[in-house]
Amino acid sequence: MGTELLAPLDLAFWHLESDAHPMHLGALAVFAPAPGVTPPHVLELLRTRAAAIPRLRMCVRDVLLPVGGAAWTVDKDFDVHRHVGRVAVDEGDFMAGATRLAGELMEQPLGRGLPPWQMYLIGGADDGPFAVLVKLHHALADGMRAVAIGAGIFDEIAAATTARSATRGRPAVPPRSWLPDPREVAGMALGRIGEVGRALGVGASVVRAGRLDLRSTAFTAPSSGTRRLATADLDATALQRIRRAEGGTANDILLAVVAGALRRWMAERGEAPEGSDPRALVPVSRRRPGGAVSGNRLSAYLLDLPVGAADPRERLRAVRAAMDRNKAAGPLKGAGAVAVLADQLHPLAHRFGAPLAANAARMLFDLLVTSVPLPRSALSLGGCPLSALYPMAPLARGQSLAVALSTYGGRVHVGLVADGKALPDLDRLAGAVEEEFEGLRELVTGGRVPVPVS
Repeated sequence: MGTELLAPLDLAFWHLESDAHPMHLGALAVFAPAPGVTPPHVLELLRTRAAAIPRLRMCVRDVLLPVGGAAWTVDKDFDVHRHVGRVAVDEGDFMAGATRLAGELMEQPLGRGLPPWQMYLIGGADDGPFAVLVKLHHALADGMRAVAIGAGIFDEIAAATTARSATRGRPAVPPRSWLPDPREVAGMALGRIGEVGRALGVGASVVRAGRLDLRSTAFTAPSSGTRRLATADLDATALQRIRRAEGGTANDILLAVVAGALRRWMAERGEAPEGSDPRALVPVSRRRPGGAVSGNRLSAYLLDLPVGAADPRERLRAVRAAMDRNKAAGPLKGAGAVAVLADQLHPLAHRFGAPLAANAARMLFDLLVTSVPLPRSALSLGGCPLSALYPMAPLARGQSLAVALSTYGGRVHVGLVADGKALPDLDRLAGAVEEEFEGLRELVTGGRVPVPVS
């Protein structure tokens, strides 16, 4: 793997970062212990497998052309020991200690002169559960790509990768003229015209959707640079029962649950939820199935979370209707597709315009709510089964809350990342997520607990 220019959106994420606003995403993977597997063994396994992932050996370097651009290059002095370490949990409650440590570690920006990632083995007792915190810079990966990169540490993925490398040679590449096919030139020109026209439409939508009456809320408090992490767990089987009863998608239901949880949490804080519907940015992947994994490929929808609606079914109907409108327009239209504008900007615009763009984020949305797809098969590390994986999204400048969800092992794992000073009661919000989901389940199923199918 040689030199590769950063894609426009990757470059935007690279320049949006500051010490107080790190632009890395992450995941906290929790594992059950296995007989005979010790922390030193797991640590060495992590280092070996991470070092074998080519993308994790790449760092960002400035380039002469295009002016203001940057490229991924192989770190010739790569040392995996700089990136994979171990920290201990002192508390008796392992999960409480692991989430506290993960929040503190998520505060710390990644070194910009090295490949932009870190892994931490978080352990308590040698014979107890442990966790692995993975941090990847957003320039290196979006949610789907982070899963593709990080999955290389698991036994099943590592074994399959090794087997493919041993049995397959490099595919033959047919000779190609350096002169492009005229039909390709015409196709690229038409595509470029279409992209520019689309960008103009998105830009107009951004202007129309921008809010000048910026209210100070818990979600948009000034950033302190601190981070807190909290987690919640939901029953994926119950989620599907609700979906079958109420219609819509599983994501619609989860968005409605987040809205209801925010309503509960705001009421407990003495804040009136009526008339204060926060706007969520809901990322949408633009990746094609089976397509290349290089570069961030993101768009998004904007959704006013119906926090003011008192009835859970009314909240769900409002979310469904709004998401249906978003999907009918498509992920490349509307103000939520602001990420596609990055493709039309010169690298110098990203380098010098990043502070302005970062400060403008709160004019469009108040918080981020994203779903991260995971492999459906069971995963393990050194024979220790993966029991939960909590995704973590970065915080935009001037915003205090990001919610990420993933489904694995029959559970929906919710990772909440917040500014530590703005939302010191984040654990209470995580509890409200579980309470809201259970309340919706009881409302829809009449209080009946689903009977497992044998």
